[in-house]
Amino acid sequence: MSATRFDVIVIGGGHAGAEAAWAAARLGAKTAMITFQRDAIGRMSCNPAIGGIGKGQMVREIDALGGLMGIVTDETGIQFRMLNRRKGPAVWAPRAQSDRDLYAHAVQRRLANLANLTMIEAGVDEILANPPAEGGRGDSDQRAAVTGVRLSDGREISAGAVVITSGTFLHALMHCGEEKSPGGRFGESAAIGLSASLAKLGLRLGRLKTGTPPRLDRTTIDYAELAEQPGDDPPAPFSFLTERIRQRQICCWITYTNARVHDLIRANLHRAPMFSGQIQAQGPRYCPSIEDKVVRFADKQEHQIFLEPEGYDSDRVYVNGISTSLPRDVQADIVASIAGLQRARILQWGYAVEYDFVPPDQIDATLMTRAVRGLFLAGQINGTSGYEEAAGQGIVAGINASRLVAGTALITLGRDEAYIGVMVDDLVTRGVVEPYRMFTSRAEHRLHLRYDNADARLTPIGRAVGLVDDDRWARFEQKRGRAARLAQVLESTRHEGRTIHEWLRRPEEDGERFFESVPALAEFRDQADIRGSALVAIKYAGYIDRQHRAIEQFRTLEDRPIPHGFDFHAIPQLRREAVDRWSVVCPTTVGQAARVSGIHPTDVSLLLVCLAAQ
Repeated sequence: MSATRFDVIVIGGGHAGAEAAWAAARLGAKTAMITFQRDAIGRMSCNPAIGGIGKGQMVREIDALGGLMGIVTDETGIQFRMLNRRKGPAVWAPRAQSDRDLYAHAVQRRLANLANLTMIEAGVDEILANPPAEGGRGDSDQRAAVTGVRLSDGREISAGAVVITSGTFLHALMHCGEEKSPGGRFGESAAIGLSASLAKLGLRLGRLKTGTPPRLDRTTIDYAELAEQPGDDPPAPFSFLTERIRQRQICCWITYTNARVHDLIRANLHRAPMFSGQIQAQGPRYCPSIEDKVVRFADKQEHQIFLEPEGYDSDRVYVNGISTSLPRDVQADIVASIAGLQRARILQWGYAVEYDFVPPDQIDATLMTRAVRGLFLAGQINGTSGYEEAAGQGIVAGINASRLVAGTALITLGRDEAYIGVMVDDLVTRGVVEPYRMFTSRAEHRLHLRYDNADARLTPIGRAVGLVDDDRWARFEQKRGRAARLAQVLESTRHEGRTIHEWLRRPEEDGERFFESVPALAEFRDQADIRGSALVAIKYAGYIDRQHRAIEQFRTLEDRPIPHGFDFHAIPQLRREAVDRWSVVCPTTVGQAARVSGIHPTDVSLLLVCLAAQ
């Protein structure tokens, strides 16, 4: 193994690692995926669900680029729901409950079929890199350069690029009440040596925290006391390649906390690691523990709980809404005090995990570190939370790692192109103080970044980099042609004195009657995706046009380049905070500089004046 050389090494087998390895290998890079356990690749650490507000849009984007997550979710989803249907289409978001085991097996099967991918079961203790003086590259890049990794057993493997997708495993510590144990996920080890190696390479480390709820035995739940939550019929797929969901769908269930539960939690806060001082790391504000919810929202009498089966044949039910690190005896009392769960048996206790991460002002928009050429970071190591955020970073890192070793230009996704671009830009320019979660509200162009048009936005990019194969591209062009044909028919076909296009502009008109009765529209009756996109384009035409104009104005500022190595200290009268922040972040465009945390409009004006004078 020591004599083996790869183009790209991916460290970690979570969702970021799976997408990174999938992208790099399919783009022709000889890729190694190093993970503790091969059968844990693609495993869902927390809830067995994909998508949600902001997150569902990103899964569609991953799929449009040629990624893995959408296809696997469609194959293994056991309940699909489109969220926010009562609101405008800019915030509609698909979500699916998956069979936990089937999901992991599907990811593993697809990766195993990649000719350019080698799986290695091992830990990684060190990232190997040449110092700048020994790089011998003869170019202007003065950084250290990755040369490979050293495994925990001492073996060295060389590569031109390394992608770290360590998830919550980096120097990780699990907490359940007063109990502490090393590990990044229940029953799995922590990555201990890698943190020191990253620090040695000059990267700053921080500490974050996440948590998970208990799992219950489904046969011990009293469903008569619960509210049923069915999925959509018919379910809407994630992947643009999926014509329809064929597998059996199941129900989830709803219950609530109550005053007794809240009293139990308040009485035991001194035993909760987050409140006792046992955990110092910051947790996710938008996915808080039940302890945190009871303290922060003291006036609320109840909190909603979703009971989500983990699979067709699984006895485990995920209790979404009571993530906790309270001691086991308190967890048992809490569960027994909830309607429908009085006799429920706990199969796995809730726990919290704190872990190391690399504050993301140390990466650029390609996800490569500023300190080390060829070292890419993706997922929780960049301070994000969630499978979808990790996978979105993974596919970008995998594409760019393969392009770096191939000697081709790296790609970035803009804020006006993808939620993935919004996320990466937020990470790079604003950093994180808590685990970052994607929301539609983070995107200023969210009417443009809809779930239904992700293929129109990103499939041409996936094709250009080589990740979209001929079959997907042919389907995309066919769909694009059908959409153009539908638009022409709607504008030219008249009904009761008006074109159907004019009828569809009315707020109350959903168009169903025309597709059922107008012969010219018969071929589109079963094409719900194309019909839906056409309806949105017509009803929101004015808003969409204004947003497109705003995007063009945005690009004028966004695309104004800042020269590499620009000295911000040389800008006359620039505030010290702006000098310090820009010197750390090293923005490459004026638009990116404007979004850096702590920057004022006057700072940007001074920067523009200085750039114009050069």
